[in-house]
Amino acid sequence: MKNSAVFFLGLFAVFALSWAGIVLGTQAQLGDLAPHFDEMEEKAFPLRQSGLATRGQQVFQDLGCIACHTQQVRRPDFGSDQARGWGDRQSVSRDYLYQARPLLGNQRSGPDLANYGARAEARELTEADMLVELYNGSDERPPHRFLFEVREILGEPSPKALHGVAPEGYELVPTERALNLVAYLFSLKQTYDFAEAQPYEGGEDAAEGGAQ
Repeated sequence: MKNSAVFFLGLFAVFALSWAGIVLGTQAQLGDLAPHFDEMEEKAFPLRQSGLATRGQQVFQDLGCIACHTQQVRRPDFGSDQARGWGDRQSVSRDYLYQARPLLGNQRSGPDLANYGARAEARELTEADMLVELYNGSDERPPHRFLFEVREILGEPSPKALHGVAPEGYELVPTERALNLVAYLFSLKQTYDFAEAQPYEGGEDAAEGGAQ
C-alpha cells in the first residue's frame, strides 16, 4: 500500500508540474502581449472584430471550415505560404490577440485564409460578389447553397436579394449566417507590421559585426 501511495502521488506530481509548466510558461511568454499602436495610421493593431465578424467566426467554426483551411502563414523556411500569395509575412501570436479561440487549423485541403479579406480586396470583390461566390463555390471552397433561400418573388423583392443568380420570377436571399460568414471572411487580414513578424537578420556575419 505504501508503494502504491507513493506511486500515485508521484504520478500526480508529474501531471501537475507538466500542466503548470504549459499554462504558467505560456502565460509568462504571451500574457503581456498588447496591441501595437501605429502612429502613422493612428490605429492599434490588430483591430477588434465587428459583431457581425464575431458571429461569422462562430458560423465558420460550426460548419467545420477549419478542417480544410488554416489561418496561419508560415515563414519561408517552413513552407511556401508566402510564395503562394497567402501573406506577405509570417503569422505571430499578436495577430490573434482578440480571438478567444484562434482557428489555426492543421490541414490544408483548401488555401490558408489568414489574409482572405486582403486577397478579396485585391480582387476588388464586394460583399455581394463574395456571397455569389459562396453560393456557387469557387476554387477555394465548395458551394454553400444551404446558407441561402430561393424564394418566389411576391410583391417587392427583398433588398438583400442577389442579382443575376436566381431563375426568373425568383430571388436568392442570403441568410443571416451567410452574411455573418462573409463579414468574418472580409475581416481576415494580417497586412499590418509587427516587429516580431520580421525575418531575423542574424547569423555569423551579424555576430562578427557586433564583436568589432
